Amino acid sequence: MSIDTPLFRLEERPAPPKALLAGLQHVLASFVGIIAPSMIIAGALGLESFIPYLISMALFVSGLATLLQSQRIGPLGSGLLSIQGTSFSFVGALIIAGQAAREGGASNEEVLATLFGVCLAGSLIEVVLGGILPQLKRIITPTVTGIVVILIGLSLIKVGVTDMAGGFGAEDFGSLANLGLATLVIVSVLACQLSRHAWWRIGSIFIGLVVGCVAAALSGQMGVPDLGESRWLTLPQPLRYGLDFDIAAFIPVAFIFLITAIETIGDLTGTSRASGEPTDGPLYRRRIRGGVMADGVNSALAALFNTFPNTTFSQNTGVVQLTGIASRHVGWYVGGILIVLGLIPALGQLLQQIPRPVLGAATTLMFGLIAVSGIRILSDQTMDRKTLMTIATSLGTGLGVLLVPEILSGLPALAQKVFASPITTGGLTAIVCTLLMPGSTSAERHDDVADEIAHKGVTSEVSEQR
Repeated sequence: MSIDTPLFRLEERPAPPKALLAGLQHVLASFVGIIAPSMIIAGALGLESFIPYLISMALFVSGLATLLQSQRIGPLGSGLLSIQGTSFSFVGALIIAGQAAREGGASNEEVLATLFGVCLAGSLIEVVLGGILPQLKRIITPTVTGIVVILIGLSLIKVGVTDMAGGFGAEDFGSLANLGLATLVIVSVLACQLSRHAWWRIGSIFIGLVVGCVAAALSGQMGVPDLGESRWLTLPQPLRYGLDFDIAAFIPVAFIFLITAIETIGDLTGTSRASGEPTDGPLYRRRIRGGVMADGVNSALAALFNTFPNTTFSQNTGVVQLTGIASRHVGWYVGGILIVLGLIPALGQLLQQIPRPVLGAATTLMFGLIAVSGIRILSDQTMDRKTLMTIATSLGTGLGVLLVPEILSGLPALAQKVFASPITTGGLTAIVCTLLMPGSTSAERHDDVADEIAHKGVTSEVSEQR
């Protein structure tokens, strides 16, 4: 048996103890990523009292979404062991949208209603994209995707670093105690990443958080919550805060849904490869189409159940590779564990006690890695003059509005709200440059080569390259 051959393939059923152990490892690898976006968004918008419920719903919906994605219901779902969780990509845009709603006099509930309404509308875009992605390849090129991913990561760094210093408005902002705690977390994560043991690397963020919390508790920087009055079981309440809509907030969120659809294709391709399944052909394309559509449906469920958009988690592909268990039936265990955790609101109150410097250190690393993933996408492109100028112009405009937001002060109010997002400004600039600047995109060059080979009668080579 090849080292790349899974011990349990897609349709095989591991014994319950093995399946449960594999499921727990998937939950461990994704747990921080599922809960952190809710904590960051709520913390940045002054919604700390809502965090326990938001965390519960994030876990609950991730469980439902994982079941839909891994088990496939009708045309929806990839049918692969693909874990769903709250997406970091939307954090920056949703914080900006929430701050704009707050400046307009919205209450806490109205802020959440706006965010969930915008996300529900945007999720429908991804459902539609599931069927038309091939037609968009000349617009949403790898260059455009890479630029947007970089801007997502860089625009979030400020949020993470602010938390490292103690959080916005903290009395001890920037104190040596806060910075020392954040440094300890970063050093712990880096030590795990440099380890030769794969499990230390996979669990590095989780381990860093544990080390930081222990240090904070020993130094008196972390309190013990009073769980005596907490509810230990709650039932989800769809549309608890209602729905609202803001077109200025919707545009950047809609754009990110477009990008996450492209990222989902990459994640599902990696999972398919790790599972010993095809990465080309009709079966593969059906899985990709169903997976992207399921991403959209799951994000709609998230909005209805009062949490933020879901997407596939790439780190769980590594768990599949390490355990050798690619069985989609493990998805029942993962989904079940997440749903049960989501029904325990006291867990959210406990997690809310994680000190801001500890969480900020971990998320700053995550945000940096998002930017790095965008750089890696761009590094695979041919750096001709068109590509170089597209990158330079898009990053310049995107980071420009982030660093000097006053540049938009002369625009109408709606335009200011739309282009205040570096993701929207940089992403739209990249698309315009791609469409209008002379020269061929990398996707077009690839298609031209493929057509030439096909005319020569060696189409099998094209399949292998793709």
